[in-house]
Amino acid sequence: MNKNKSLQIINTLKEIIPNPNCELDFNNTFELICAVLLSAQTTDKRVNIVTKELFKKYPNPKSLSLANYDDVLNIISSVGLAKNKANNLISLANILHNELNDIVPNTMEELLKLPGVGRKTASVVLAVGFKIPSMPVDTHLHRMAIRLGYIKAKDNVLKAEEAYKKYIPKDMWIDAHHLLLLFGRYHCKSINPNCFGCRLNNYCNYKK
Repeated sequence: MNKNKSLQIINTLKEIIPNPNCELDFNNTFELICAVLLSAQTTDKRVNIVTKELFKKYPNPKSLSLANYDDVLNIISSVGLAKNKANNLISLANILHNELNDIVPNTMEELLKLPGVGRKTASVVLAVGFKIPSMPVDTHLHRMAIRLGYIKAKDNVLKAEEAYKKYIPKDMWIDAHHLLLLFGRYHCKSINPNCFGCRLNNYCNYKK
């Protein structure tokens, strides 16, 4: 990989996906961090279904911090890892309300201290919620990094993040994240990717 090749890839993705945006529904950073926490091993479509009810009943950190565990679990029961996520949501809301004045932190270091918040979740909150250049890497971006030659097949998600940041200009990180995610989600799927006629075939190790 080199910067010129990477820029060609991102520019091609811009033509394929003209309006790259986060597909989670949210109105503020509190709702965003809850939605991203819920999105692990779950589709955004499913998350949007459960958060509609969750945020209606618990619209802020205070109300969620006081929520009954079984009530929260019942609302989010259709998402993956629901039991752990219900605990994390309530614990996260408790810290936000009682320690952080209902304000979601805007630094990686502070976000990683919150229950259920890993590096990917924190990066999404920074990028989408605060417009701070970040490169969240989920399974889609990790797969894209391998197939497009940013990293080797044996490399982990952190290596993928480092490679993206090295070869993509910082002011393009946020859009590049959405482009790569949506391309991986709808075009270059893990199983049976849509290779026929793909405009990235010349860059793709999978196709080769």
